[in-house]
Amino acid sequence: MIEIKNLHKSFGEEKILKGIDFVFETGKTNLIIGQSGSGKSVLLKCMLGLFTPEEGTIEYDGNAYSNFTDEEKRALRQEIGMLFQGGALFDSMTVEENVMFPLRMFTKRKKKKDLLERVGEVLDRVNLTDAAKKFPAEISGGMQKRVAIARAIVNRPKYLFCDEPNSGLDPHTATIIDNLIHELTVEYDITTVVITHDMNSLLEIGENIAFLKDGLLAWKGDKSQIFKTDDQTVTDFVYSSDLFKKVREAQQQGL
Repeated sequence: MIEIKNLHKSFGEEKILKGIDFVFETGKTNLIIGQSGSGKSVLLKCMLGLFTPEEGTIEYDGNAYSNFTDEEKRALRQEIGMLFQGGALFDSMTVEENVMFPLRMFTKRKKKKDLLERVGEVLDRVNLTDAAKKFPAEISGGMQKRVAIARAIVNRPKYLFCDEPNSGLDPHTATIIDNLIHELTVEYDITTVVITHDMNSLLEIGENIAFLKDGLLAWKGDKSQIFKTDDQTVTDFVYSSDLFKKVREAQQQGL
């Protein structure tokens, strides 16, 4: 569990986060949504320790990050998996080598045989065993995202952060990635935090949602509640596309 309490973050005179309170629950896919500039990425970077808030606390399983020693911060980093927006795979490395990279960073004492065994386990979990010796340029965008997921979970993280995991993917592949993230979250009992603009993700995996607007927590709930809320700020965001406007109309008509 990660708990945010009264979090404030500014850059110069510009206030980005204005007192955010939210609990990211373990074993659930926790989504952060909102328009560009709402504070999503800044909140994520504060949680990762990349930005220091002026006020408020970030607690990992009840322990405030601001009280951590340097050694405790290093230990926490080993418990965090990160899925970057573009995948961020190394073009010069094979799939196998990309997934092994975090293991080499944090488990230097292990034999290569043991590292390869773990890499094989996670590649099998994301159905990419046959792609182990290929380079990122030789596989599809969806497969690249699955490689990135395998790399993010190879160290058995307690916390998984995903920045726009469906960026650049077609709807079918995006759904596969959503479901895979959710399955892994439940299977390994991970605290998963997902930044997304994808409304399909809300339908698929929105178990605990934080909606940010202008640096404030404008709404929180789950995927069933967000499509029923009368909060105009939320509905303007969720039903901004013609497709979702039709979905809402159908819901209101009981179809």
